Amino acid sequence: MKKDIASRADIEILIDAFYAKAIKDDTIGYFFTDVVQISFEEHLPRIYAFWESLLFGKAFYKGNPMLKHIQLHQKAALDKVHFETWLFLFSETIDTHFEGAIAEKARHKAKDIANLMQYKIEKVDNHLF
Repeated sequence: MKKDIASRADIEILIDAFYAKAIKDDTIGYFFTDVVQISFEEHLPRIYAFWESLLFGKAFYKGNPMLKHIQLHQKAALDKVHFETWLFLFSETIDTHFEGAIAEKARHKAKDIANLMQYKIEKVDNHLF
C-alpha cells in the first residue's frame, strides 16, 4: 500500500519523479530543455515551495506562476495538448508514488492549475486579459 503525501520530503519525491518524466517527454520535454533551458537547481526549490503551499497551506512560495507561463507561451506556444500531457504525467506520477486524501488534493489542484493556465493563455492570445 502506498502512503499519502504528508511532508515536504514527499513533495520532493513527487516533483523530482515528475520532472524526470517530463524532460524526456516528446510533447513537453523541449520546454524545459530547449525553450527555457531551466536550471533545476533554482527551479525545483520553488516548485517544492509552491506545492507545499498548495497542499499544506504554508506560505513558502513567492512568485507568479501565471506570468511565468504566459512569458513561456510567448517564446513557444503552449497548447491544449501540452497541458493535457503535463496533467497526465503529473497524475501518473502521483499514482505511482502516493494515494490518499492529500494525493487526491494534489491531483485536483493540478487539474485546476492546468485549466486556469490554459484559459488565461487563450485570453492573452485573444487580447482579453
